[in-house]
Amino acid sequence: MSSPSLSATAVPTAPAAPAAADPPSPARQGLAALTLAAIGVVYGDIGTSPLYTLKEVFLPATGVALTPANLIGAVSAIFWALMLVVTLKYVLLVLRADNRGEGGVLALTALAAQAVAGRPRLRSALLLLGVAGATLFYGDSIITPAISVLGAMEGLTVVTPAFTPWVLPLSLAVLVGLFMVQRFGTAAVGRWFGPVIVLWFGALAAVGVLQILREPAILAALNPLRAWQFLTGRGWHVLAAVGAIVLALTGAEALYADMGHFGRRPIQWTWCALVMPSLALNYLGQGALLIADQSAIANPFFRLFPTAWVLPAVLLATLAAIIASQAVISGAFSLTRQAMQLGFLPRVALRHTSAQAEGQIYLPAVNRVLLLGVLGAVLGFGSSSALAGAYGIAVTLTMLITTVLTWFVVRGTWRLPATLAIVATGGFLAIDALLVAGCAIKFFEGGWFPLAVGALLFGLMSTWSRGRALLTDRLRRDGLTLEPFIESIAGAQLPRTERTVVYPVADCSTVPQALLHNLKHNQVLHQRNVVLTVVFHEQAWVPESERLALEALGHGFWRVRLHFGFMDNPDVPRALALASAGGLLLEPLATSYFLSRETVVPMAGPAGGTSMALARKRLFAAMCQGAGSAAAYFGLPDNAVVELGARVQI
Repeated sequence: MSSPSLSATAVPTAPAAPAAADPPSPARQGLAALTLAAIGVVYGDIGTSPLYTLKEVFLPATGVALTPANLIGAVSAIFWALMLVVTLKYVLLVLRADNRGEGGVLALTALAAQAVAGRPRLRSALLLLGVAGATLFYGDSIITPAISVLGAMEGLTVVTPAFTPWVLPLSLAVLVGLFMVQRFGTAAVGRWFGPVIVLWFGALAAVGVLQILREPAILAALNPLRAWQFLTGRGWHVLAAVGAIVLALTGAEALYADMGHFGRRPIQWTWCALVMPSLALNYLGQGALLIADQSAIANPFFRLFPTAWVLPAVLLATLAAIIASQAVISGAFSLTRQAMQLGFLPRVALRHTSAQAEGQIYLPAVNRVLLLGVLGAVLGFGSSSALAGAYGIAVTLTMLITTVLTWFVVRGTWRLPATLAIVATGGFLAIDALLVAGCAIKFFEGGWFPLAVGALLFGLMSTWSRGRALLTDRLRRDGLTLEPFIESIAGAQLPRTERTVVYPVADCSTVPQALLHNLKHNQVLHQRNVVLTVVFHEQAWVPESERLALEALGHGFWRVRLHFGFMDNPDVPRALALASAGGLLLEPLATSYFLSRETVVPMAGPAGGTSMALARKRLFAAMCQGAGSAAAYFGLPDNAVVELGARVQI
């Protein structure tokens, strides 16, 4: 396996004054098709929250009595949480903080880092904060499918208690099937799921309206004062209620993470026109039902339906739960791709699932890991109520991190006045802090699980990033400066072959190790030698006009830098074809790629003036061995790649 030093270089800032580069995903597809696909992928998570949210608010552990006043107050708190956190924060504010069309916490981190590029310590802190947010999103990606599918399957017990033993096996079967269809891509999945989720939201609204008509007193919940009275009247016990109310907001972060798949407008329009009204009507309907019949608290969602409709409702809820899982799965794929190209994760195999949409991808390894994690969560917790204890803390911490990063974008990139920036983000920061506190009290009830997942991934990502820096530094210190080396061999009578060879390296100022090995063992040079560095920038897309920088070094040597955004497809042969405009013609059949394949040897003690624990160095070495092929990642032709190995101590 090739070492990380060959993969790419991640740099802190984008090229100067980049030309506008529209993200290729949404622009090339019809808005109607994207809107339907967005409904089928993005909103499943938040759309299935009515399955369990209101029931969790009135569990004995929260201490909230099941009274009409509390019902109105709880529904009011849920409604206004949706309005403030999802509508105002995410749909209207955060979705505008797109990194050339791409969303997600890492895309936002890149924007925030660019905004403070002149303050290196703050920039480093923001990068670490963004990585922490990314790792927490993975924890959410494990819990969301588990709780959504379990919550839907538990509706079978409303039909008859005889179905109780089948809840777990059926949930596991549904989840395995869901992850198996990921290979077909989010566009295909979205087309299948779009009509189903439209029917789901229609059903949510219809049964909610029926109950509201029977008990219109619940409409008092639309008054924000009822939410305020409900929350402030509980004292510190409000945290328990908040920890349950936050379940209605899960999936909000997925709206932002999935923006690269579908674009901002389809997500905004579907939320305002369909999703938010349907959710509001359903929560109001559940509250109205419970005012009239408190015994329905056992499962208020399925009790909204007439008895004859319960089984069809369970089937529809199961499909909606599958869709709920899709939102975070596709978000995890996008996040992993960003992390790889920003230098926080090793390469893994990546497949593009759409010829028109660059952002629609499938990562088999990530899919397998998520499936194992989800199945483990289902078996370990066993019920949606048990999982509710674990659910929320990862989501709310990610929301808090998103708000902090948005502040730097609003202030540093958008250049809004400080007062306006504080108004835009300060209130959301206070709400997020309250939500985090409400979920933190559930730490020992399962909240530790997503935090443990996040801590593990943070350790892996920080180790990979630090290890890459140590390895690159070691290669730079041990290497020879390129220009003097070229001059030293200019007069040597070395035989030259009539081919072009490309040497991909992390640092194009030093002599590639593969070139030295070629000279040592083969005693030959090629007529044209290209020293190549691939640079990934903290922007989603780099325009093709700025893709290649070419420098002629003389004596048959050229230095080439290829610039990509963290969502660009790094097709190196295609990008190198642009060099013909600068006088370097690379014939595909006469070009070879010589890769240095470094084997990392962990050593105790500091390396290059910086240090990393020996255990982390060993972990980094193992990650290097497991990293995907550089040749495949950069689209190099299999029959033109030569790998030459070396051992490097760090």
